[in-house]
Amino acid sequence: MRHRVHTFKIGRTGAHRRAMLANMVCSLIEHGQITTSLVKAREARRVAEKMVTLGKKGDLHHRRLAISTLRKADMVAKLFAEIAPAYADRQGGYTSIIKLGKRRGDACEMCILKFVAAAAAEAKAE
Repeated sequence: MRHRVHTFKIGRTGAHRRAMLANMVCSLIEHGQITTSLVKAREARRVAEKMVTLGKKGDLHHRRLAISTLRKADMVAKLFAEIAPAYADRQGGYTSIIKLGKRRGDACEMCILKFVAAAAAEAKAE
């Protein structure tokens, strides 16, 4: 029985899945938001929130852990310098998912994954 076993396979090998999620989180750090499928966004959210938590701790060990996951030192530097300090007083829930509806070609549920601070800044601007 597979009780409480979380799997995210979607027809990819483990290495491809880890690389895809690392690239998605790096794009999220770089641009502040990404548009993707709902399934991928939910899994990328798990990785992104773990990376922000590492960034909040801020020491060398956690920086190296983040680099080993994301594989881009410049994105990790931006995460530790800009994004993580913005969430210093927040206990979790650094990202939000906004559903967009179904994609025309294959009816895949699409959404926007963004950082909460970016969403709050846009709400203030409106």
